[in-house]
Amino acid sequence: MPVVRAVAAERFPARRAAGRGPGWCRGDCHVHTVLSHGADLAPGQLAVAARALGLDFVATTEHNTSAGHGAWGPYAGDDLLVILGQEVTTRTGHWLALGLDPGHQVDWAYGVRDDVIDRHLAQVRRPGGLCVAAHPYAPYPSGVLGYPYRWFDAIEVWNGQWSSDLPWNADNEAALAEWGRNLAYDVHEGRWWPAVGNSDAHLAGQLGTPHTVVFAEELSTDAVLAGLRAGRSWIAGSAAVGLELTGSAADRVAGIGERLDSGGEPVTVRVQVSGVPSGAVSLHTEHGVVHRERLPAGGAGSVEWRTTARDSGFVRVEVRHPDRQMAALTNPVILA
Repeated sequence: MPVVRAVAAERFPARRAAGRGPGWCRGDCHVHTVLSHGADLAPGQLAVAARALGLDFVATTEHNTSAGHGAWGPYAGDDLLVILGQEVTTRTGHWLALGLDPGHQVDWAYGVRDDVIDRHLAQVRRPGGLCVAAHPYAPYPSGVLGYPYRWFDAIEVWNGQWSSDLPWNADNEAALAEWGRNLAYDVHEGRWWPAVGNSDAHLAGQLGTPHTVVFAEELSTDAVLAGLRAGRSWIAGSAAVGLELTGSAADRVAGIGERLDSGGEPVTVRVQVSGVPSGAVSLHTEHGVVHRERLPAGGAGSVEWRTTARDSGFVRVEVRHPDRQMAALTNPVILA
């Protein structure tokens, strides 16, 4: 059941479309090369791995440097978009600056008590960049996020670096739980913060586990960041996983990250999943888990559930393997 299709990519480093229309694309927005401490991969190796995995885009996010931006030029092309970025490793948490101009380096020498991060976030956002809170519960002192989620544009609730054999761990569970608790209030207030997932790849075999599947009007840096900013995205544990989530009322339909104006009519939520043998699909609203179903041994199945906008302000989906490892999770469909 092909729910994601590739679209063409822009050539590095120009921000332009390559000529195809809107569609879903898969990408990893947190990757490192030998320019980052603890990483041993070259850009060419990551580019080969990205193409082999079927990724449509990657973001280069070295620790506190833009020195590697130009090194990606020979490896980007019409089949692989490279987004320029940086991992900003402050004393009280890390964040990803995505969509930087070539050579733009973001300052990192501060902590939450210095009251300067807002200036650096604004510098990234001004030309259209995206600021992502990275691995909020990473198991080392500077990796634990000391800043509120609401200061960023999106939250990396799934980071795959710390246990490649079990890419979903307690740190990710904690980040997801905090994001989920905030979501109920944020949706009610009319401004919510999307979730993303990235590999934080440092070593061979880590790329794409997990990655984010985003709906973009075209495969360009601006369009991909716009899709992420709007929450038109879901997170996949591997390229084998497919997912589609919609909400419908009368003749109106909305997808992930969209708002469904139900007009007071009953809402039908539909989920289609593939690539998760004997997995479990759970639907979540502000009331927590409201529905759960098992997938067949073949891994492909559909789930349908009914609600109203009065009963549920949003609905989002988690899909887990039989061992409770996460296979996929979505941003919400907003119900009104």
